[in-house]
Amino acid sequence: MLRTALISLLVAIGGYAAASWLTHDFRVWTEEGARRLEVALAPVPLPEVALQGTRLPAPTLAATARGSVTIADFFYTRCQTVCLSLGSTFQQLQARLQTEPQDEGAAPLRLLSLSFDGAHDSAAVLQAYAGKLGADPDLWRFASVPDAAQQRALLERLGVVVIPDELGEFEHNAALLVFDARGRMVRVFDLAEQELALNYARQLASKRS
Repeated sequence: MLRTALISLLVAIGGYAAASWLTHDFRVWTEEGARRLEVALAPVPLPEVALQGTRLPAPTLAATARGSVTIADFFYTRCQTVCLSLGSTFQQLQARLQTEPQDEGAAPLRLLSLSFDGAHDSAAVLQAYAGKLGADPDLWRFASVPDAAQQRALLERLGVVVIPDELGEFEHNAALLVFDARGRMVRVFDLAEQELALNYARQLASKRS
């Protein structure tokens, strides 16, 4: 009886320790939550992948992000589901940036929509898509990665899940990614947390990180 109780206790302790390790001391319970916590604790440098797109200040992602604080998302122009919500969210963020002046001396705050369908979403396609959304090119830029290998590496580094389906479209996760002025991904927010993402980005911009 005592032996059984002791074994049960050891199993319980082992299970608790394993759960604690897997969930970062129970702060997260999902792989996505773990990813977001890891990004917050250890920012991810953006790679120098080549971009094509609208009004880009530099030819690579890291160089484009440096010097400004950026709220970014991943989408593709043929999407008729979650990307429509992403577009609407960014329209609202753009309206806020247009009507609410930034603090004097703060780093510029920008929006960046990154297509993971580089084979289809050329600069011309992105330009037309941006026009449909009423994007202000000085605030909201669109880009894709034309090189397939670089695109895969970018998605993997930033933890973006993209799965082709049998119809030639994609299933993918959706989030708001914040890049700091040093060209690093520093935080990931849910799509519904646009207010938190904007407030965090403004605070980051005011520090000129």
